[in-house]
Amino acid sequence: MLIEQKKLRQAVKDAAIRTPRPLETYRKRPEEEEEEEEFLESLPTDMMEDDDLRQMTDMARKASFITRDLSSCAPIHSTKKRKSEVIRSYEKVPRKMAKTEEKEVIHLLPIKDKSGVIPQSVERGEGGLVSSDWFTEEGAGLKVIIIKRLKELRGMLMESDPAVAVTVRKLVMVSLMEIFKDIAPTYKIRPLTSEEKAAKVRKETQQLREFEESLVSQYKFYLEDLEQTIKDWKQQKKKRSQAVGFDSYRGLAEVAIRCLCELLLALPHFNFHNNIIVALVPLMNDPVRQVSDMCCDAFRKLFQQDKVGGAALASVRVVSGLVKSLNYNIRPEVLRTLLSLRIKEVHMKKDLEDTAPKKKFMNNKEKKKNLSRMQRKWKKAEEKLEKELLEAEASESKDKKIQLHTQTLNIVFLIYFRILKKAQKSVLLPAVLEGLANFAHLINLEFFDDLLNVLQNLIQSGDLTNQESLHCIQTVFIILSGQGDVLNVDPLKFYSQLYQMLPRLHAGAPNDDISIVLRCLDAMLTRRRKQVTLQRAMAFMKRLSVLSLHTLPNASVGLLAANRAARFQSVTSCWTTRSKAAAFTFQNWTNLSTATPRTQRSGNYTCYR
Repeated sequence: MLIEQKKLRQAVKDAAIRTPRPLETYRKRPEEEEEEEEFLESLPTDMMEDDDLRQMTDMARKASFITRDLSSCAPIHSTKKRKSEVIRSYEKVPRKMAKTEEKEVIHLLPIKDKSGVIPQSVERGEGGLVSSDWFTEEGAGLKVIIIKRLKELRGMLMESDPAVAVTVRKLVMVSLMEIFKDIAPTYKIRPLTSEEKAAKVRKETQQLREFEESLVSQYKFYLEDLEQTIKDWKQQKKKRSQAVGFDSYRGLAEVAIRCLCELLLALPHFNFHNNIIVALVPLMNDPVRQVSDMCCDAFRKLFQQDKVGGAALASVRVVSGLVKSLNYNIRPEVLRTLLSLRIKEVHMKKDLEDTAPKKKFMNNKEKKKNLSRMQRKWKKAEEKLEKELLEAEASESKDKKIQLHTQTLNIVFLIYFRILKKAQKSVLLPAVLEGLANFAHLINLEFFDDLLNVLQNLIQSGDLTNQESLHCIQTVFIILSGQGDVLNVDPLKFYSQLYQMLPRLHAGAPNDDISIVLRCLDAMLTRRRKQVTLQRAMAFMKRLSVLSLHTLPNASVGLLAANRAARFQSVTSCWTTRSKAAAFTFQNWTNLSTATPRTQRSGNYTCYR
């Protein structure tokens, strides 16, 4: 093996040292040279120009792969390669382009106008917006800049130039509102305790605390400015600067009220939400129709979007205090906003024992008395685990929601019952009756007797309009079709009242009462079909057929549909009655055919054989 390796190495060295031998050249034969000369002479050179002939001769003299001498080992294009290598070295050098500094652009929310959507963007700068990383040095600088800009905008609310004071103040109010809607966190900022202030925290945490504290203080000052603007308009006061006249105060106040309404809907979780409610509820009863409608719409939307019930409870409490303080002299629209409450489930008093949470945890005395030391330790761990499981299942939040809805509904019924007791002839009675009809299925059983007596007295008094009487009848039958089915109440008087009232509803009267009539018929005939006699159902069918002839087309369609449902119920009840009679007759004949002589003699008939 070693000898073979040595031979291989020697062969490699010889191949590297040995110079290449030139290739052998072969001379042409005489016949080939003569043929080549004859071919060249036969070419039509006389037809070529001198320049072309000279160029072709020069090209033939140049070395090429065909004409070169293969015996030479030197590269023919060595000079060209050197030139190309020089060019390639230049190409390898990186080119230096004129660089322009790219400025970072931050895209903002677009602006929409009549022409369309206009995109907005801002370059990053010292005073511009930066990234939302709050826990960097750049984020810390952003917080200081935001608070500084908020203070500057708040200072513009005291613009003293009479030429632009009103416009500037309006724009600043709206601008601050939009800023607070954007930068306000999704949680409520609570004040720090003395222990938390004394504790050492990280630098980033301390910066966040300072920013939150400054944000809450600026938001508070802004709300105070809006409230003061509204008070100045209501009390007709002039500012010391005399920059805004009496005529302009109303415009400023309307903008301030609109800003408060927007904050009421956009930040129900943030600080001072109850203060906004207290400021806006009295304005629901404002004599200016535009201001009143604006506030009523805001609270209506708040009730519809409130899923937990905390904001609705706070609003209803303030409304109850307003109704009582003004001695029931308020606009009906204030009470009609309560119809937008999303209350579907409450705790009933009759089910308190069943719905009350059972006692799960033992007292300390019971633990010491009944359990050993080790058992108490295990019991404590089990109770902690059960609490964590309840939080994970979110059952506590559901119970809290039902509890808040129960408190809200109790306050609503308190408002309604006070008006029924003390202000039966006020303009609020239609709104109260409409509200009772809407929430009648949630009234506690203990109020049924008194409420039915009050409604019956109102109908018999004759002071109510058709719509108010219909609301009374609807409330009564919603109560009786729900929990009131256990009561021994004869609703014959309410059937008679509706039967007598139907001819008053005609095409000349407002057509809005027909929808209430249809709801009453559904509660009286459809839901209580087992308690309705055949004669009563047929009487209502006749009256509805007559009424459908002199009402508007849309009302006639609804009445005919209700008539058809009543007809189906009457036919079903009639068929049931006849079936029972036929079954009774068949049973008698069966008993007669199977009777024995003893039973025949004991009966009151004679059997002939």
